[in-house]
Amino acid sequence: MRFLGLGLSDRVPDAKTLWLFRERLTQAGIIERLFDRFDATLRSTGYLPMSGQILDATLVAAPKQRNTNTEKADLQAGRIPKDRQDKPSKLSHKDRHARWTLKFTQAKRQDDGTIPATDLAIPFFGCKFHISIDRKFRFIRKWKTTDAAASDGARLREGLLDNANTASSAWAEPFRLPSMRSIDGIMAEGDTAYRSNADENFMEKQGFVSKVHRKKPHLKPMPRHIQKSNAGQSVIRSRVEHVFADQKLQTGLFIRTVGIT
Repeated sequence: MRFLGLGLSDRVPDAKTLWLFRERLTQAGIIERLFDRFDATLRSTGYLPMSGQILDATLVAAPKQRNTNTEKADLQAGRIPKDRQDKPSKLSHKDRHARWTLKFTQAKRQDDGTIPATDLAIPFFGCKFHISIDRKFRFIRKWKTTDAAASDGARLREGLLDNANTASSAWAEPFRLPSMRSIDGIMAEGDTAYRSNADENFMEKQGFVSKVHRKKPHLKPMPRHIQKSNAGQSVIRSRVEHVFADQKLQTGLFIRTVGIT
């Protein structure tokens, strides 16, 4: 409200009015143009993208869907379920963008001080919000939305890097999972996040300097110099978490609509 110059006594539109307006903007295909205009306004007032950029993604929960096996297969293949093809009203209630995935989190230390060897796998339904912020001012400069199961690293090659930044360094999410997994039919992206040969080659060709964490060698201890390098990069990369924290804690980031709008 302060950003828009509104007070508690001012009349403001309700959530549905804002959602319908957002839908019209989406249908007109001008969301990206409006964001570019906003970014241009920031630049004109001195907030240039500086000191490199930091990329990351966060999961955003969506209302869970109850689909039959046939509907799941159709949705995963990008098809409209057969029983809803001629029923646009019912189709509007079917989320065709959100997907199930697994969130892996490290198991907590036990009372005896030991840490379980396996991570905790938590089923999650929703979408994923990918962003690139500038290191200096921490403004979002590039963004993209996908389903929750989408790989983070592939988005880097889809316009998430900002060529206008005054520095060439790019920090990104460290190594996560070793391979693709499936638990009870839910696919979890075995995402090495942004550290891959394809991403490293892409950044080099585009003139960026990769500051992506290096992963631990298989069945070998992490070399000391790589540990120190990763630790230094983590200090910088963690700044993007503040952006997500503001979105989730202050605005209660959650998809209240059906599908990505």
